[in-house]
Amino acid sequence: MKVFQIGAAGGIGSILSRLLVERGDQVTGMHRSPEQTETITRTGAQSVLGDLIADSTETLAGHLAGHDAVVFSAGAHGTGQELTTAIDGDGLVKAADAAALAGVQRFVLVSVFPDAGRGGDSPNAGFEHYMRVKKTADVHLAGTDLDWVIVRPGTLKDEPGDGLVTAGPAIEYGNVRRGNVAAFLAEVLHEPGVSREIVELTDGSTPVADAVAALAALRG
Repeated sequence: MKVFQIGAAGGIGSILSRLLVERGDQVTGMHRSPEQTETITRTGAQSVLGDLIADSTETLAGHLAGHDAVVFSAGAHGTGQELTTAIDGDGLVKAADAAALAGVQRFVLVSVFPDAGRGGDSPNAGFEHYMRVKKTADVHLAGTDLDWVIVRPGTLKDEPGDGLVTAGPAIEYGNVRRGNVAAFLAEVLHEPGVSREIVELTDGSTPVADAVAALAALRG
């Protein structure tokens, strides 16, 4: 499988690239900064310079052409509401439109768990904006004709993944290791039985492959 990653230099993206390459897939990672080239290529992926904000839909479609799937894990990561809108919101819309234009049907989006940040102190305006933008992006992708999957991970943790998760359309909120998210993405990309689904994901007790197989079985 030829996979194009938007957000390949991030914590989840870099782990995912390595896992996909180990499976024998060809991975292309898009990045805006030349300084990120080594981060991507050392995973075994091919790097391509691109700007999700500045590039046109047609330019992005040119990068996507010839690939079998897109994974979108890019995000503004707390750099302000304007960039959140531009990357997490408008950037996702542009990427989905570009995938359709390039004829790439499989599209996997890393979104956010609806309960994220709801405990403890009241969320600030920036966080509420982030949640609204992510929800709007989910709605947009779900309204396309693409073969989409939206993955909503719990609170992300940096501990090494152990390959054990809980996944489903509605599960209890919890933490999830970035490595487990990446392993789940790698598995779900290769499972056509999981299609046009929203999946919540946390650490758990089920091996990733079994969790994905169970989701596919729900569709019969």
